[in-house]
Amino acid sequence: MKNGRTAVSPPVSPRFPAISTRFRAMQHRNFQLFIAGQLISLIGTWMQTTAQLWLVYKLTGSAALLGVFGFASQVPMLFLSSIGGYVGDRYDRQRAVIATQTAAMVLAFILAALELTHRIHTWELIVIAFLVGIVNAFDVPIRQAFFVQMVGKEDLPNAIALNSSIFNGARVVGPAIAGFAIALVGEGWCFFLNGMSFVAVIGALLMMRIERTEIKPSQDSPFRNFIQGFHFAMSDLPIRSALLLLSVLSLFGLQYSVFLPIYAHDILHGGARMLGVLMSAAGVGAVLGALQFAARTHYKGLARWIAAASMTCSVGLIIFSQARVFWLCTAVLFVVGFAATSQMAATNTLIQNRVPDELRSRVMAVYATMFMGVQPIGSLVAGGVAKHFGPQTTLTVFGSLVLLGSLIFISRVVMKLGKTRTAVAD
Repeated sequence: MKNGRTAVSPPVSPRFPAISTRFRAMQHRNFQLFIAGQLISLIGTWMQTTAQLWLVYKLTGSAALLGVFGFASQVPMLFLSSIGGYVGDRYDRQRAVIATQTAAMVLAFILAALELTHRIHTWELIVIAFLVGIVNAFDVPIRQAFFVQMVGKEDLPNAIALNSSIFNGARVVGPAIAGFAIALVGEGWCFFLNGMSFVAVIGALLMMRIERTEIKPSQDSPFRNFIQGFHFAMSDLPIRSALLLLSVLSLFGLQYSVFLPIYAHDILHGGARMLGVLMSAAGVGAVLGALQFAARTHYKGLARWIAAASMTCSVGLIIFSQARVFWLCTAVLFVVGFAATSQMAATNTLIQNRVPDELRSRVMAVYATMFMGVQPIGSLVAGGVAKHFGPQTTLTVFGSLVLLGSLIFISRVVMKLGKTRTAVAD
């Protein structure tokens, strides 16, 4: 037993005795179940996200309210992920994830009922987005820490990358399906199908055989637990630097998705189907970026990988911000999706490799706060700036800020680590 949790080896499936390096985490039965359930559920989630964005813009025609919607859906992560990390380090992670997925399913059905009965208004969309954000604030740090119980430490990087590829694979399929579904039957059925998709992931979680671990009760408050995780993250140079750069990407770089309805409707003169294609283009790039990262078999060179991905993403954002041709927008979003996902997967892997297990959920709560928690602030700022200067100018400035952050990361981290390695070699 280590720090209150008994060390166990996750079950391995006999059906995958010799699996390729790129998919080695799939040898674990629990991870097979998780991925199967997640793929179905996440397709539904992306359908709902696309339909919500389109419905908000259809009802209001306001870039500022798109920003408010983004803020409402993500701001709980900023304040509540510390409690999620506390729960993940104190209680059974499998049961906690089942609880969060069930809550998300209920909210999806409520949203579907409101839209299908024609009782939906903008404020109701925003309130439900806020409630989903509360669920995610608990779900993300717990689920991230749950990976190690499914696959063990050795296959953890591969599991993180494969999960990211599944997430973004759903990002390809979900918006595309949503674009056609919105045009054919309306947004309400997208919400209903998302609710049904949670049955798959909940069923998969219930079928898992996770060894029960003895958990040492913590006497500290959730806030103090979060501070312990934050102190560890900020005292470690690679973790601190990678998290700060990821925060810059989240605060500025990922806000392009808020403006995609405007690009599809006003700049490229398309409709819901074009919105689905644009979101899917970024998703295709993200899937390939995650699969490329999944081929890694070691933890070396993660800082250089993060720097290269961040630089590529920032340049792509600047080009996209001024593009007015559909094929160019699609191509650049593919590159942005590839680079952003590579940076996220590398940062997650770097952190999980360096954190002790007794702090894992708490440090992943810090990761969730600094990555997903700052997104709502960026969404609110993006909506306000775009209202006065337009979405294209806003994205140009935001992309430039990500580029500046990348250059600082290279000069203060990558080059410093390179000199340290040279000094050791000498």
